Amino acid sequence: MFNSWTSGCESYYSEDQIGQCAANAGVFRPTFLSFVFFVIAAVTSSIRPDFNRHVWPAKFTIYLLLVFLSIFASNSPWFSGVFLHIARIGATVFIVIQQIIIVDLAYNWNENWVGKADACDRLEWGSGAFWLRATIGACCVFYVMAFAGIGLMYHYFNGCGSNIAIITMTLLGIIAVTVLQLAGTEGSLLTSSVISAYAVYLAYSAVSKNPNSLCNPQLFEPNNTYDMSMGLVLAALSLAWTGWSYTANDRMSADGLKQARSLGTNGSSFRRGQDPLLDVNDPQLQYYDENLPPSGLALGSLDDDDDDDILYSHSSEVWKLNAILALICCSVAMTLTTWGSISGSVDEEGTHSAANPTVGKLNMIMIAISQWVALLLYTWTLVAPRLFPDRDFS
Repeated sequence: MFNSWTSGCESYYSEDQIGQCAANAGVFRPTFLSFVFFVIAAVTSSIRPDFNRHVWPAKFTIYLLLVFLSIFASNSPWFSGVFLHIARIGATVFIVIQQIIIVDLAYNWNENWVGKADACDRLEWGSGAFWLRATIGACCVFYVMAFAGIGLMYHYFNGCGSNIAIITMTLLGIIAVTVLQLAGTEGSLLTSSVISAYAVYLAYSAVSKNPNSLCNPQLFEPNNTYDMSMGLVLAALSLAWTGWSYTANDRMSADGLKQARSLGTNGSSFRRGQDPLLDVNDPQLQYYDENLPPSGLALGSLDDDDDDDILYSHSSEVWKLNAILALICCSVAMTLTTWGSISGSVDEEGTHSAANPTVGKLNMIMIAISQWVALLLYTWTLVAPRLFPDRDFS
């Protein structure tokens, strides 16, 4: 079993590097099987949506059995080869999707607090100032974090043209989206501040992958606690918001609600216990007359088949949720293994020599590109309403 976990680690010579390689393999096993599980779930639910809600005990049993059997499987080629490359691509795609989720979350956050301020002002003029001050305060906190992070990166990650380019482009991007947002009525300053802080985090994640020790003081830290913690927190936040948004669509949509009908006071055809819409044991229903219905609304209790058709009419979109969960598996794998890189020694020129330096450079490029794609997506949410004023982008 030990040989299966060190398979593919033959190119590393020190015990520490072999240990890192084996530890990465330990992460790749469950995340790879989770990725495959959700890919299969996405495909099957796109064909048969109701399959996503059935036979979960069997699904869990099969998954746990495969995880156990993977302990005895060799790293190569599936874990340290095929899945490593798939996970890098999937994690990059997830960064872009995560940006969309964060933009949506920030917009909703701003609308929620501004809405509370308006509601308070309607009750008592001036009482909504608290929520407006809280919104401005949150903006200040995120911008202070963003610019402080840029200053720290200039201080600790200087010395390489690639690092300086990433940090400077991040600074220019933050200024550009903020000015663009302030120049129009679209968006909000809170949203821009959240995006700015997230862009700085991506910049830090990119420069911390630089394989040159002259401009990367964290090169010899195989486990970057801060980067891992932030990556896992953002992944958990994205997962929670995605799940809530999906179920909220089902709960709040017209098709997702049970049918309701009015109960009048004309009891000519009403008999208690014979109305299929009323639960006679419901303690909230007070009958003043056995032959008269209570006034108000009654929720329809539908047959099982009809209930499935109405309550889960949006389940045809559940494959998208499974697809995002598959990408999250890739993101978690890359976060816990620092994108599959192995920390090694440094030669006289300060270059990563033991582990392949191409890994670190490739990771830098992929994260930097995803950062700019994310900033461009937010820019589009600000520019699109101005370019196409006749279209509804709400």
